[in-house]
Amino acid sequence: MKKVIAAALLAALAGAPAAFAIEPIPGSITYGGQPHTRLQKAPVGSQVQHQFYNGGYDYRETYLIQPDRSLKLVDRHIVQVPGDR
Repeated sequence: MKKVIAAALLAALAGAPAAFAIEPIPGSITYGGQPHTRLQKAPVGSQVQHQFYNGGYDYRETYLIQPDRSLKLVDRHIVQVPGDR
């Protein structure tokens, strides 16, 4: 019984990172898929910042450059909330 519970727990934890992944929104670099151009000069693992406006909010996103030169969205936060100016 303990092995069954441990296996179920491991299976649940294996899928957890996908459940907490940040999804692109309109304005994100990767919204609608990876960009056609690749960042060839930036080192793998380096960060790329992107700031944009969507739905009344200013967002700042952080991407990591992956070994295949694709971008992985790792962080997003609101830079300024309307009315806080």
